Amino acid sequence: MAKQESSVERVYERLRKMAVNFEFKPEERLNESALSVELAASRTPLREALNRLVAEGLLTFQNGRGFFCRALSPSRIQELYEARAAVETEAVIRAIERATDEEIQAVVNYLDQTEDTYDTCEDLSELLKMDEAFHMRLAELSNNGELLRLLENLNSRIRYVRLINLQLLRLGNQSLVADGAKLSAHRTIIEAVSRRNKTAAVNALRGHIERRREETTEAVRIAYSQLYVPSH
Repeated sequence: MAKQESSVERVYERLRKMAVNFEFKPEERLNESALSVELAASRTPLREALNRLVAEGLLTFQNGRGFFCRALSPSRIQELYEARAAVETEAVIRAIERATDEEIQAVVNYLDQTEDTYDTCEDLSELLKMDEAFHMRLAELSNNGELLRLLENLNSRIRYVRLINLQLLRLGNQSLVADGAKLSAHRTIIEAVSRRNKTAAVNALRGHIERRREETTEAVRIAYSQLYVPSH
């Protein structure tokens, strides 16, 4: 039994990474036989892993047709950003009510330690990890495990598009940098939390997320151009 669970977890982790990074094309039907060979997995652990990813919204399933990669569309990504805003603003409200001064200061310290690196780092994947880490640390202050799980799921489902946003930011598109570097927005949020000012914290956090949501259409267009670039 332990061996089977280990096999399922291994297959799940690999498939999850593939789904998050759109190694499957949007709405592409997955070839289970090919995946079984590629992942050296039998049908049972493969199916269990695929069903877990359907439950997480990273894949879809159609009766009689099989498993498919999730869609990538501006409207769908905007829905996910709206859900993210709802989850994070609720978390920050609870954080202000429940977190100790020491716990809040730990997030401030994390920001102090990473700000300079963020401003000079050229590795977009690392930049995104740092950005997600700040938002997760902020949400952890809520002491609500369900909100954390929801946020982790949402982060996975919009991660690819957020990488595109970072690419645009680093290319110097002025419409994307008008609000300054992301960490300055983070600073505004955590300072409001430190003052335990719910209105200021919610407004700063929601505004930060909304600015990224507004870039969705362009980011999805670029994502498609990258996913479907002709092979030579």
